[in-house]
Amino acid sequence: MNYNKKTVKDMDVKGKKVLLRCDFNVPMAKDGSGVITDDKRIRAALPTIQYLLDQGAAVIACSHMGKPKGEVKPELSLKPVAVRLAQLLGKEVIMAEDVVGPDAQAKAAALQPGQIMLLENTRFEKGETKNDPELAKAMASMADLYVSDAFGAVHRAHASTAGVADYLPAVSGFLIQKELEVIGGALANPKRPLVAILGGSKVSSKIGVINNLLEIADTIIIGGGMAYTFSAAQGGKVGDSLLEADWEEYANDMVKKAQEKGVKLLLPVDTVCADAFAPDAKSQVVAAGEIPDGWQGLDIGPATIKLYCDAVADAGTVIWNGPMGVFEFPAFAKGTEAVAEALSKTSAITIIGGGDSAAAVQQLGYADKMTHISTGGGASLEFMEGKELPGVACLLDK
Repeated sequence: MNYNKKTVKDMDVKGKKVLLRCDFNVPMAKDGSGVITDDKRIRAALPTIQYLLDQGAAVIACSHMGKPKGEVKPELSLKPVAVRLAQLLGKEVIMAEDVVGPDAQAKAAALQPGQIMLLENTRFEKGETKNDPELAKAMASMADLYVSDAFGAVHRAHASTAGVADYLPAVSGFLIQKELEVIGGALANPKRPLVAILGGSKVSSKIGVINNLLEIADTIIIGGGMAYTFSAAQGGKVGDSLLEADWEEYANDMVKKAQEKGVKLLLPVDTVCADAFAPDAKSQVVAAGEIPDGWQGLDIGPATIKLYCDAVADAGTVIWNGPMGVFEFPAFAKGTEAVAEALSKTSAITIIGGGDSAAAVQQLGYADKMTHISTGGGASLEFMEGKELPGVACLLDK
């Protein structure tokens, strides 16, 4: 896939109506009060929005929220987003009552340069997730140009993320531009050594990533729940730990492939195991592959922490995706915390691949020490797998 895409700066947007796909899928308070509990994704869209408005464009922003499955669900309305966005921009955000219905069409037609409006949740339309050409055409009919800035959604071929590009010239916003430059650069031409840290619960969800990284990385570090599948594959005892028995053969293949390619594949040498999956469970440190029956591994042990932190100390580039243990339980967060701290101290280019790793880095206060924190969990994973991302492939090449 070509990562060198045209951006908003390559287009004359003055006096144009711009359909801007954002990722406003923000977490909301569970009590139905319409309170946004974290506005990070809205703030992330501000540079592109502000640039378009300053250049004299009329902005028609759109996004999905949640999974309404083609039905109008008031609790998943983007109205609270419009309110927050207006506060952040210091100007009115006109809210449409629908996506491509009469209200959206009328408000888009009346929109003047320097004004911004927000369409209702794109997934209120049944055709959105099916990439329905009629819906894409109707959305495109309101604008002169399409700008994609929702990296968290580019791995999906939906009407608002890919389909509209069939009917409008399509370019990236600043958010996607940075993702493509940083992650694309790390994959295509990394500063070496390239160290990839992969955690999380399942081997099955990281197969493509491990496979692709075996072609380009110098060191691959495995942590989290998926380490126990590797351990079991090598004859280790994993007790009641998370285990994907169907993937043991695959895990052994990866170890073999790493040896053949001269890639260092680091697996835990010790484990913090517990007698229950609970924040206050009784715990002990055991050697990897020696977890007693009835116990389960919930974090990497101290010797593994040292091994992993040493591996990133002299790295040129580090990509991290997935925690090292059950980091939502403080007693089993030490591995994840130590890796985050090690990354904050290294002079390497540090890329955090969204999701739980991003949450961990933010919570621990190391966010400003990282080179780049991806705004898309699933999208950054598929990017690292070397897959074509439909919402990027549809943009104009430079």
